[in-house]
Amino acid sequence: MSQAIEWRSQSRLLDEVAQALRERIYAGAYPPGATLRQERVAAEFGISRTPLREAFRVLERDGLVVNKPGSGVRVATADLPKLLDAYAVREAMDGVAARSAAERATQAEIRKLAKLVEWQEKVVKNWDASAYTQSNVEFHLTIIEAARNVSLAPLVPLLHMTSQVFAPALALSSERASSAVADHGEILDAIRRRDPDAAERVARAHIDATTMRLKTLLAKRQATIGTSIGT
Repeated sequence: MSQAIEWRSQSRLLDEVAQALRERIYAGAYPPGATLRQERVAAEFGISRTPLREAFRVLERDGLVVNKPGSGVRVATADLPKLLDAYAVREAMDGVAARSAAERATQAEIRKLAKLVEWQEKVVKNWDASAYTQSNVEFHLTIIEAARNVSLAPLVPLLHMTSQVFAPALALSSERASSAVADHGEILDAIRRRDPDAAERVARAHIDATTMRLKTLLAKRQATIGTSIGT
């Protein structure tokens, strides 16, 4: 009996540490590329290194950190080729979520989405990248919740990784955010009309716009590298 209680306690500790680390990464306290030294982080949380190492493994599975021998644990950086793969999954995920939300969202959830879009419009006019990023994540999380599809839950870290961790590193602009907010309004309208086909179509197009932007950035970087090699 005592072993079972100890195991459950350790399991809760692991979950709590992993979640606390996620929140710090999402908030930018541990920015992309930052080294997470076990001694310092363990001291911050007042825990031993064993549960911390397990928590790092959980975050590595989520794609939030990388652990390379000799280099230690680092917060993942915005690697464009990998981001393109991530957004390919996001396109499918957001499409499924929007379709299901159009069928299952409650009136309270629709009102919440409407308030978020209204807030985003204000944030874009008086540009605040941090406030927009937070509301953007909340908008998409609300759609996932409204979808009531348990299979989407394991993909939530992907949303945070793409929209919250790496967006600042990719120089999110008010112009791009303004276009995204317009998309959010269209997604909301489709959900409000209970039109699953339209909701999925607009949600996929919304993510595809970001994918195309990333492909343009990747092409520019590759061209720059090619020019440097040529000289």
